[in-house]
This record gives sequence, C-alpha cells and structure tokens, in this order.
Amino acid sequence: MESGGTAMTAPSNPLEWSARQVVDLVRAAARRRILLSGIGLAVTLAVALAYVAIAGLGVSLTRKAITVRVLLPESGGLLAHQDVTLRGIPIGRVTAVNLTDKGVEAVAEINATARIPRDSPVRVSGLSAAGEQYLDFRPQDSNGPFLTDGTVIGQNQATIPVSLPKIIDDSHGALAQLDPTKLAALVRELRVSREGPQKLAAILDGSIFLASTLDGVLPQTVSLIRNTRVVFTTLHDVTPGLRQTSVDLHQTLLGVNRMDGGFRTLVERGSGQLADVDNLVTDNRENIVQLLGSLATVSQLLYLRIPALQDLWRPDHESLIDRLSTTLHDGGIWAVGEIYPKYRCDYNLPRRPASQADFTEPYRYTYCSNPDPSVLVRGARNAPRPPGDDTAGPPPGYDPLTQTDATPVYPPYTLPTTYGGPPLPAWVPN
Repeated sequence: MESGGTAMTAPSNPLEWSARQVVDLVRAAARRRILLSGIGLAVTLAVALAYVAIAGLGVSLTRKAITVRVLLPESGGLLAHQDVTLRGIPIGRVTAVNLTDKGVEAVAEINATARIPRDSPVRVSGLSAAGEQYLDFRPQDSNGPFLTDGTVIGQNQATIPVSLPKIIDDSHGALAQLDPTKLAALVRELRVSREGPQKLAAILDGSIFLASTLDGVLPQTVSLIRNTRVVFTTLHDVTPGLRQTSVDLHQTLLGVNRMDGGFRTLVERGSGQLADVDNLVTDNRENIVQLLGSLATVSQLLYLRIPALQDLWRPDHESLIDRLSTTLHDGGIWAVGEIYPKYRCDYNLPRRPASQADFTEPYRYTYCSNPDPSVLVRGARNAPRPPGDDTAGPPPGYDPLTQTDATPVYPPYTLPTTYGGPPLPAWVPN
C-alpha cells in the first residue's frame, strides 16, 4: 500500500492472487444465487429427461430401425407402444395394432442391427398374469435371409396366448364330466368332518406338487401330448381297416374252428410221414447241398438270360408261336437250308482227341475272340442282357486255359469217373 493513498496494488504472490479470485467468484455467486439455482435445476432436468429417454424408453437419435408387420389371428392383448424382444432382450417397440380382414396386424419398429431370420417364430407373451403383453421373436437358427424393412410375417409363424373365453369354453368339456352327486358328497364330507380342512389342504398340496412337477418337465409333457395326438389320430384313421380286419379275422377263426378235427387228425397221423421226410432229407443232405449249389448257378444263368427269354414272347413283334406257325403249316415242316458253309469261330483252345478216354473238366472261359458281328449272330455273345451286364466277354486278366472246379465227391452217391482207356504207355507185341 502506498503512503498517503488508498489504491490497492496486485499482490506479487500468484497463490494469493488465485485465492482472491476464488473469493470474488464466490461473492458474485452468492449475490446471484437465485439465477444459478434455476440454471442448475434446468440442467438437472435436461440430464434426467435424456437419461429416461435413452436408458428407459430406448430413444436414440443415431439408431437405425426397420418396420416389420406381423399378422396375428387375434391381438392376444397386444397394444401399441409395447416392447418387441429377441428371446427376451428388447430390440424395438410396437408402433401400431391394426385390424385386417383376417385378423390383426401388429406394426413393429425393430433395431436394424438385430439380425433375425425371416422364418423365425413370433409369439405374443405376457410378463405376468396381469397382462403386459409384448412381441417376442424366437429364431430356431441363425441362418438367413433376415428381416428387412417392410417384411410381412404370416400367421403360420405367429402364436398368441390362450384367451380367457377360450379357456372357459374348453373347460366346459371337463366340467361336463364331473358327477354332481359325487361332487356334492365330496363337499358334504369336507364340511361335516373334522378332517375336512386337512383333506382339502392335502388335495391342494397334491395339486401344487403335480403342477410343479409338470412345470419341470414341460417340454417333455408337450412332446408327449403331441406324439399321443399323432398316435390317436393314426388309430382314428385306421379304425375302418381295423374293424374290417377284425371281421376277416373272425371269419378266418370260424374256418379254423370248422377244420379243427382235420388239424387234429393231421397232427395225430402225420408224425410218421414227417419222420420219413426228415429221414429222407438226412440221408440225402449231401445231394441236397449239391442240388442247391446247382440251382444257384442255374438261377444266375437264368437271370442273365431273362431279356433273351422275354424276347421270345414280346407282344410288340412276332412271337415264338407266330414263328412256329410259319414253320409248321400245310401238314409239313418247312425250313430253308443253305449248303454254303458258314464261317465258324476259332475259340483258340487246345483240342483234345475224341478218342481220349478220361473225364477232364471243361474250360471255364469259352469266348469267341473274333469281334465280327456276323459270327455267332444267335450265340451267347449277342444275346440280350440286363443293363450294365458285361458277361458277353471274358473278365480282364483271365487265363484261357482255366478249367471249371472238379465235381465234388459224395460217396456212395457219386459215380467215379476214372480213366476209361488202356494203361499208357500201351504194350505192343513184337
């Protein structure tokens, strides 16, 4: 402070200057405390409104939304401005619920970032027994295509909760099955007996236990009911057939009853004949095995030649009977002969002399190696075969000198095929 004056000089210490500024600011705020209180209240109100709009109501100025229409048979208590959820997680709001010619149309505004498959089931659910319905999507997978702006979801994908009138209407059947006399007796028992309250409490406890047990296995119970419905529907559909089957079975059993005496006679007298058949099979089991093996070979040969056999009786051209009729007519057999020698195929196999007296097995692969189509025109190579059959030629890598398997020997049922000629070298007299 200067001597002889009143002017105050700025303090040279920065800390003291800062403290003085704070004091001046507090004094100015104290003089305008009403204005600052109003500004504080306005800022607090704006922050509160923004919090309620963003966190509570889900209002976002930057969020993109798509509009989806859901067709419902009934509203199910769904109203506008209620939530739209994806497996219980809010993703939008119901903007309108409109009436249509075939039911109700719910217009939902959904967050565009929610990827919901277009075939996802949707249902109207309630938060509590008091109502508070909301629209809930329950997709079964995460595969596309997904919902887009303007998508319409049909009634076959939407379900609604069972309404109270429907419950009352369905309960008429259950109430109609109650016997009024027995119900009145039950009420009288509960009213006049000392144990009435305990019995009623036991009934309620049992009902609660039953309900809780069924709630714990609700998916299995629903599946059981659905499967039972299918079974009962199937039984209902086949009831006429079962009734006719029972009638036919009754007729069959009547016939069996009339033939009861014959069956008894067959059982009493047929044991000896059956024993003879059994002994015959036992004595000839080796031959039967050989016969079955031969039949298997014959069956394979017949299968390969079925097209050729069918060609003899084909109705679309001249049949075997027609061909025979052209040969046998006018009291004689007519045929055409050609004296010019035909070319024959050389099978390129070793030839055995006709005088050879042994019984060697035949060659297995007797195929003509000449591809000329004029050779063996009616032979096995040109016979019709099933599709994909390749037995017209030998298998790849075959040995042309391979012989068939030797005939199995089952003494004393097999005749020996020993050498029928003289012992070699033969003795020649001088």
